[in-house]
Amino acid sequence: MKTIGIKAKGKRKYKITTDPNHNLPVAQNILNRDFNAVSENQKWCGDISYIFTNEGWLYLAVVIDLYSRAVVGWSMQSTMTRQLVCDDLKMALWNRKFLKKVLSHSDQGRQYCSNDYQKLLSENNFICSMSRKGNCWVNAVAESFFHILKTELVYSLRYKSREEARNSTFQYIEVYYNRVRKHSSYGYLSPVISRPMKNVG
Repeated sequence: MKTIGIKAKGKRKYKITTDPNHNLPVAQNILNRDFNAVSENQKWCGDISYIFTNEGWLYLAVVIDLYSRAVVGWSMQSTMTRQLVCDDLKMALWNRKFLKKVLSHSDQGRQYCSNDYQKLLSENNFICSMSRKGNCWVNAVAESFFHILKTELVYSLRYKSREEARNSTFQYIEVYYNRVRKHSSYGYLSPVISRPMKNVG
């Protein structure tokens, strides 16, 4: 293998990010795999993934607008706590001028079911929707984003530190994905290409 330049490809590390084994209230699946939106800020979805570094895991939570596929909020931390998802929702709210009555979809993980996260949704009159247990397709847009991120960026790099991974991921989301990368669901435009803003609420 060495002589002809072939290298074995190591198995990628896997980390479970959804823990539905809790006694917290869960919401109905209102989104029900209807990922189409007629305007910005009508439907958002959120999810958590992970990036491996030599220092350990870096957890990434995102909020995606289903109309444009823009990542409107994100947060990265070394631990997977409710603060992770509260921070990315706060960023999304700030970026979209604290609008109201958005349908917000996620899984049934304890972070999204936590009192702090649910309080943020309630304070902004958001409609909470949650996937059924064990069905990743119910949040397919978020899963697709993480697949794209890891395929185009993370799997080709070996991060020495969480800070290095944080900076790299920030550049990918804010400089490339939101502003350059084209999406078929958005007419092959990048998510932040100017269109008339149509807020709901």
